[in-house]
Amino acid sequence: MQHWKIKKDNNDIVWLCLDKAETKANVLSAEVLNEFNEILESMTKEPPVGLVIWSGKNKSFIMGADIKEFTSINSPERAYELTRLGQKLLDKLEFLPCPTVAVINGICLGGGFELAMACDYRIALNSNKKIIGLPEVKLGLHPGFGGTVRAIQIGGVRAGMQLMLSGNPIQPNKALSLGFIDKISTDDDWRIDTVNLLITKPPKKKAPLIDRLLSLKPFRGLVRNMLLKQVQSKVRSDHYPAPYAMIDLWVNEGASITTGYVEEAKSFGNLMCSDTARNLIRVFFLQTRLKGQGNKKDSNINHVHVVGAGVMGGDIAAWCALRGHTVTLQDRKQEYIDPAMQRAAKLFSKRIRNNEERQSASDRLQPDVEGMGAAKADLVIEAIYENLEAKQSLYQDLQAKMKPNALLATNTSSLQLEDLRAVLNEPQRFIGLHFFNPVAMLPLVEVIRCDDTEQSVLDLGFAFTKRIGKLPLECNSSPGFVVNRILAPYMYEAMQLADEGIALENIDEAAVEFGMPMGPVELADSVGLDVALHVSKVLGKALGRPITSTLQTMVDDGLLGRKSGQGYYRWENGKAIKQTLTTDASPSDIKDRLILTMVNEAVACLHEGVVNDADLLDAGVIFGTGFAPFLGGPLNYAKERGTTAIVTRLKELARVHGERFEPHSGWSDL
Repeated sequence: MQHWKIKKDNNDIVWLCLDKAETKANVLSAEVLNEFNEILESMTKEPPVGLVIWSGKNKSFIMGADIKEFTSINSPERAYELTRLGQKLLDKLEFLPCPTVAVINGICLGGGFELAMACDYRIALNSNKKIIGLPEVKLGLHPGFGGTVRAIQIGGVRAGMQLMLSGNPIQPNKALSLGFIDKISTDDDWRIDTVNLLITKPPKKKAPLIDRLLSLKPFRGLVRNMLLKQVQSKVRSDHYPAPYAMIDLWVNEGASITTGYVEEAKSFGNLMCSDTARNLIRVFFLQTRLKGQGNKKDSNINHVHVVGAGVMGGDIAAWCALRGHTVTLQDRKQEYIDPAMQRAAKLFSKRIRNNEERQSASDRLQPDVEGMGAAKADLVIEAIYENLEAKQSLYQDLQAKMKPNALLATNTSSLQLEDLRAVLNEPQRFIGLHFFNPVAMLPLVEVIRCDDTEQSVLDLGFAFTKRIGKLPLECNSSPGFVVNRILAPYMYEAMQLADEGIALENIDEAAVEFGMPMGPVELADSVGLDVALHVSKVLGKALGRPITSTLQTMVDDGLLGRKSGQGYYRWENGKAIKQTLTTDASPSDIKDRLILTMVNEAVACLHEGVVNDADLLDAGVIFGTGFAPFLGGPLNYAKERGTTAIVTRLKELARVHGERFEPHSGWSDL
């Protein structure tokens, strides 16, 4: 065996260790499954007293299926065939004539948890991390190795469907309370606890009585309505069919062990070959590429000093403290820092359950009006307002205080680095680290360079970004970089449509219908119209899109959006008050006007080398703007729709609405 290690102890218990060769984590590849099948065949003929499945990887059980192998599946029939083979393999495990235990010693996701559920018992090593889950829905799929049946048979429809529909992993203690595991053990005791389970053979976990009643056919319709309401509030069925398919499976089959597996395999096969799954799997690999940028060494950045305690600076500081850094936060007066500290306390309370760990995070974040932390910091992040002279003056002061080899970075959203760094003694050691609002929610950080930026400095930026759990996107210094540059024409067009009298709700609905997480008008109000105005002034000049007079007037009148209670929309309790859609009054080209102007700008970014790789550009736009992940990014969308068709459509829009829609010369590159 190449991937499995078999050891039988004196009690005739087989300890079966999965340690996939030449990898850091276990995945259920074809080779792994074929070897596992051989092992189970032999045990079926000569069963031991008990079987224990555990992992030879540190803090990792099984990450799931080998997603690389998904890309070679080219038909629903082939997907069904492979899925049924996997199901039958886990059936062999479930029906072995001896008790079985899965020892979950770390990350246990997807097919890994499906394998664990096929065992009689599950022990998890104690952890405060969310390591157990069924995340297939995030790939446009649902469990395919019997998970849609076993999760409900073991945990019940309420817990089982929540685990699958959300795709979010849970901690072992929650898995225990929901019935998905039988015991939480420790590094020292798990072998003893495992043997005790095998010897005592307690009744196997099954769903609570109320869930078994809810799975009866007369009650499924009621539960279905509740599940649909939950899903419909988050995703559309035409964009993301997998959660709806899961609900249909349960409603039709009731997690039946007789018919549920075959129907699961049919459904999985159809989803596997859908455009949504193909593109979400593509996004998964793009995310991996973003994480792989730079060298592998640690950032060696421990102390971070942030200058500017506004929403962005304060939230960057809080996030860095949450992720383990010592952070000092500077602003002109304590009264400017206090709101940031209050927001940080809310973040720590929401993200950290352990009181001691929460207090440690709070202790790591210190207000620093005098700016004393700049002299101790390994990284200084400037996050003051967008003014060239103010930033340059600050840099002159900082470089006199900073220790040798400390890194200076800016969070500027629109100013070019070449201009900002003109006052620095070592301009080649200056980079941009552009976060997005809200910092705690959006995963992307643009790591911005100039032509002569030192590679070692850029690598530090990559390593730091990954260490705080964000995705780095390398960009060359350019107006608006990538995300803001691509968003700018989209937002501009929305405001043009509003000035033309198109109902705000219709503009936003067109974008949401396409797949954007929020409409552009609501987004402008959420960011703040004063912020939108400032960015429009900076980028509008560079991109040839002057600000609209309406936006200037609204800001002059104090109508700033959500934060003032009135912008394009009226806001109450943090929500925009919208009117009923008036679809009959909407022109048919709203969607193309909004989306194709973004796609055209993405082509321009690639052509100009702001990002040199089309796939990474797609990844940046997805993770920075929320651009419909199920479409795989703007450039992938362009290729799937057809570049010739889009260029023709842009020319049509240019004839009707003006030269801003003229196709960029970079389209020929695609």
